[in-house]
Amino acid sequence: MTQRAWPAWARASEILDLLRLSGPIAISRLSWMLMGLTDAIVLGQVKGQEHELAFILNSWLPIGVTLGFGMGILLGVQVLTSELVGRGEEHLSGRIFRRGMGWAVLIGLGVTALVYFIAAPLFQLLFVEINPNENISASMTPEQFADETALITQILSLSLLGFMISTVCSYYLESLRRPLIVTITSYLGVGVNLVIDLALVLGWWGMPQMGGEGVAWATVGSRWAITFALIGFVIWLTPALTPSEPGPEDEAKRQITVGGGTAISNVAEWGGFNLTYTIAAFVSVAVNAVYGYSVQVMGFCFMFFLGIGTATSVRVAEHVGRGNMQGVKDASRLGVAATFVLGTFLALLIYAFKDGVALLLVNSEASIDGTLLAPAIAAMLIYAALATTFDGLQATASMALRAQGVVWLPSAIHIASFFALMIPLCYVMSVTMGRGVQGMMEAVTITLLVAGGLQWGLLEWKTARREVRHAV
Repeated sequence: MTQRAWPAWARASEILDLLRLSGPIAISRLSWMLMGLTDAIVLGQVKGQEHELAFILNSWLPIGVTLGFGMGILLGVQVLTSELVGRGEEHLSGRIFRRGMGWAVLIGLGVTALVYFIAAPLFQLLFVEINPNENISASMTPEQFADETALITQILSLSLLGFMISTVCSYYLESLRRPLIVTITSYLGVGVNLVIDLALVLGWWGMPQMGGEGVAWATVGSRWAITFALIGFVIWLTPALTPSEPGPEDEAKRQITVGGGTAISNVAEWGGFNLTYTIAAFVSVAVNAVYGYSVQVMGFCFMFFLGIGTATSVRVAEHVGRGNMQGVKDASRLGVAATFVLGTFLALLIYAFKDGVALLLVNSEASIDGTLLAPAIAAMLIYAALATTFDGLQATASMALRAQGVVWLPSAIHIASFFALMIPLCYVMSVTMGRGVQGMMEAVTITLLVAGGLQWGLLEWKTARREVRHAV
């Protein structure tokens, strides 16, 4: 009997290459969520500051949307640089970096001004004029909630220019296969963030306890520390400033087009998720906090998937650059398989340790308006375990598609899933049906199942069509 061979994408060399690239990227991306988790844990362990997390969560609505837009637009730096690397022309990649950096500065300045000035009217509209519940908390009015959220948003807006610049640097270094530098720098930022948290949230070293405002200043300080460090590494270790011949006439247009689709998807996904915090706050501040902590755990897991997705995107783009269609197919399928394996492992971990995770996030006695947070969070982590694999799947598949030049269909799926489906579903299940935080988590789980399945199906279909066209 003939022994069945492993598929080409499952060869040990392919798996090792994916792990070699995705491991450092995932670890560096984890630093983003590790900062957020550090903030949440510090706030959750300080008695009397549990409600401050709600201000932070809701402040990320305009911040997250603008970040997602900017990071999407700038993704072209990574895709086009990877293609040059695949052709052995990385010495010409400086023009890609410089073009991306120019866009980063313009976008960063623009979104900083936009977010700073719209914060107050935006949250007045959401929590005072639209909010159907005047009794969101026994300790504050909707007006007070809106004012404090707006103030924290304005502080966070001061980090946006740094986010855009550091994103270009990260994309460029990763596409040149130097992800470890980004990882080390990111954890430098985690350390800076923790130090500022200890000073301004816990009040160490004689500093005032500033609650959510202290967390916002920690984010600003850590982001600019990361930005300056990455700029130094790019200048020192890459051909970023090396003069290079002009690229093809359509290169600039293609660079921003590839990123444009991702920007739309990010706005849909990040904006959709951040709007769910607003819907949770319509129910109560307690529901907002429990839901927010639960989604933070999902977000932490998502960073592992983002590592796989980014590495898959780089590998697919390299094969596109070489004209190797079988390599495109193999790299895409390996990324999906790795996502399923990792997702199953993470889901089992979340379920097995849900009680311990909840107690890590908040003090055992932490409560808001009579709701004990730890047991409520532990109960919701069951949904996080169910949803996390498909959250990763929609990310990996959509990033592999964009690396092939398939831009707008993944964006359409994101818009349909995270706006047309998730937002109404969250409102109906949590507010209209009165299911509270359980309704929120059920709606998010359903949305991710749909988004993940659709993106995966589209990837298989498009990759198969590309293979057929190339064969003909």
